Amino acid sequence: MESSKKMDSPGPLQANPPLKLHPDRSAGTSVFVPEQGGYKEKFVKAVEDKYKCEKCRLVLCNPKQTECGHRFCETCMAALLSSSSPKCTACQESIIKDKVFKDNCCKREILALQIYCRNESRGCAEQLTLGHLLVHLKNDCQFEELPCVRADCKEKVLRKDLRDHVEKACKYREATCSHCKSQVPMITLQKHEDTECPCVVVSCPHKCSVQTLLRSELSAHLSECVNAPSTCSFKRYGCVFQGTNQQIKAHEASSVSLLQNESVEKNKSIQSLHNQICSFEIEIERQKEMLRNNESKILHLQRVIDSQAEKLKELDKEIRPFRQNWEEADSMKSSVESLQNRVTELESVDKSAGQVARNTGLLESQLSRHDQMLSVHDIRLADMDLRFQVLETASYNGVLIWKIRDYKRRKQEAVMGKTLSLYSQPFYTGYFGYKMCARVYLNGDGMGKGTHLSLFFVIMRGEYDALLPWPFKQKVTLMLMDQGSSRRHLGDAFKPDPNSSSFKKPTGEMNIASGCPVFVAQTVLENGTYIKDDTIFIKVIVDTSDLPDP
Repeated sequence: MESSKKMDSPGPLQANPPLKLHPDRSAGTSVFVPEQGGYKEKFVKAVEDKYKCEKCRLVLCNPKQTECGHRFCETCMAALLSSSSPKCTACQESIIKDKVFKDNCCKREILALQIYCRNESRGCAEQLTLGHLLVHLKNDCQFEELPCVRADCKEKVLRKDLRDHVEKACKYREATCSHCKSQVPMITLQKHEDTECPCVVVSCPHKCSVQTLLRSELSAHLSECVNAPSTCSFKRYGCVFQGTNQQIKAHEASSVSLLQNESVEKNKSIQSLHNQICSFEIEIERQKEMLRNNESKILHLQRVIDSQAEKLKELDKEIRPFRQNWEEADSMKSSVESLQNRVTELESVDKSAGQVARNTGLLESQLSRHDQMLSVHDIRLADMDLRFQVLETASYNGVLIWKIRDYKRRKQEAVMGKTLSLYSQPFYTGYFGYKMCARVYLNGDGMGKGTHLSLFFVIMRGEYDALLPWPFKQKVTLMLMDQGSSRRHLGDAFKPDPNSSSFKKPTGEMNIASGCPVFVAQTVLENGTYIKDDTIFIKVIVDTSDLPDP
C-alpha cells in the first residue's frame, strides 16, 4: 500500500498535440511523449485516478513519484522543482529533488492501456495500446494525414488517398509542354507557354515588318529591329536625344559637324584653364617658402622658452625647503600648546579613574565566563531531557501505543493547513532491530482528505540497519483503539511489497510512508467511543515472530 492520490472526475478530451518522437529508454522502443504535461488521448475505458498527474490531472507521462507517495508527469515535476521551494500540489509537503524517483511500474501499466486511434474522427476504428500509438500512426493508419512527396506541394492528404493525389491531383505533377516537349510542373505550364517556352511563335513588340518568329530568336531580332527604341551614342557627353534605331542613325550623321565645332571651343577653354593652373602652382610654391621661414623662427622661440622654464624650476626647488620649514614651525607651535592643556586635564582625571577601570574590566571578564558556562549547561540539559523522553516512551518489542492529546485543536490545524500530519515517537523490533514510527493525517490525505483519518507506517534509518535483512518483510497491523467497554478496535494489516521503495534500506532519515489513506471515516471516529477526554490512541503491531537475530 502506498500514500493515496487525489481523485478527480475525468475531464473532456482535448485536441491532440502534434507527434513528437522520444526514445523510451526503459522499454527499448519508441513511444509518443507529449511536449508538456500528460496524455490527452481518448481511452477505451475510464482511466483510474491513480494513473493521473496530481498537477495537470491528465494521464501520467513518464511518471515520477515523490517522497509523500504522489505521482506527477516528468514535465510537471520539472516545473515544480524549478521553483525556490517546491511543494506537492496534493498534500503541500515539501518536495526534495533527490527523493523523487521514476515509477517505471506505473509507466508500463499506463502504456498498456487501450486507446482509440487519434484519427477516429476521420474513420479509423483501430483500438490499440498507448505504447503502440506512434508505430500505428507512422506505419499503418490509413487515415493519418501525410504531406505530399513533392517538396513544393504543401497539401496534406490521408495515407489511403496519397497515391491518387500524387498521380492525378497534385498541382506539381510533371506535364509535357506541347511546343518544346519539356517536362514542367502542371501549376506553371500556362506561365511557361506564355512567357518562357522558346518554341512558341511570337510577333515583334515594335510592330516592324517581321511578323512571326520564335521566342528564342526574339532577343537577337530586338538588337537589330529598326523600330526598337534607343538613345544617342553621345548620351554620356550630355546628348538627350531618344528615338528608334533608324532615327538614331540619322541624328548621329547630322550632328557630326556640330560636334566638331563644339570640340574646338572646348579645346580653347581647356588651354585657358591650363594657364591658370600653372600660375596657381607658382603662387603655391612661394607661400610654401614663406611657411618654412616662419617654422624656423617658431622653433628658435620654443628653445628660448624651454630654457627659461628650466631656470624657473631650479628657483622653485631652492625656495621650497624654506617654505616647508616655516609651515612646520607654525604647526608645531599650535600642537605644543594643545598638548600642554590636555596633559593638565589628564593628570587630574587619571588618578581617580585608573583604579575604577581596572576593577570594571576584571568584573566584565568574570561575567562573560559565567554566561558561557551557563549556556553550555542549558544546551546539555535540553539534550539530556529530549533523550530521556525518547527512551522513556520507546518500545523494543515491535508494538507502538501512541497517545494523541488535544484531538480537536490538532484536527483544526490540519483543516487550516498549518500541520497536515503528525509523527509518533520511534519504536523498535528489538534493541538492535528495525527503527520505525507511525504517521497520521487527522483530516485525511489524498482520496481520504476531508472525509477520513489517514494512517501510515514509516521505516526510519536506524543504527543497526547494516546488520538487518532488506527489504523489510514483516507483517504490519494498524489499529485505532476503542476506549469504550465494547473494545471494538478498528484495524487493518498488510504485508510489505518487497519492490516498493518504502521498505528498502533507508538512505535518508526515513522512507516514504505507506499505509491506509482511508483508514477510518471521520463520522465513525467522532461519533463512537474512540475519542475520550479529547484524546485518541493508535496502536501499531509489527510481527517479529520470524525475525532472525542480527
